[in-house]
Amino acid sequence: MSTEPRWDDTPPSEERYERAYSFPGELRNVTGARLAAEEFLGDLARHAPPAAPEYWDDILLVVTELAANVIQYAPGPFGLHMRRTFDGVHVTMHDTSTTRPEPRPFHPDAGGGGIGWHLVHTLCDQVSVVVQDRGKDIHVFLPW
Repeated sequence: MSTEPRWDDTPPSEERYERAYSFPGELRNVTGARLAAEEFLGDLARHAPPAAPEYWDDILLVVTELAANVIQYAPGPFGLHMRRTFDGVHVTMHDTSTTRPEPRPFHPDAGGGGIGWHLVHTLCDQVSVVVQDRGKDIHVFLPW
């Protein structure tokens, strides 16, 4: 049985799921960013479930780490943009700092810290930083 081409619709494999969120840059916005990401993933999973269950958790962890770093190192508001790609999820975190993130040594004796940027690089397929006059965008691609 043949089917007619769908000239008026986007093929299901190319449907675009995309969301953008803005936050004022307060400590509680770390949780807000995580909840926003969870809402996006929930909507996405109804149409295209993740290939592995851990992909959901990895994305939430990366969004949380990026938002926490924004609060700690970049003053002011920040933005979160998430979109489905062909084989994963593209997350962009925008902040007001023009300083590129740098890995820091991990010192568990001093209360921890220093593993977030390493964690982001470990969990993501690709990480890039684009610095502009008014801040930077951190782009990460994760499997879905």
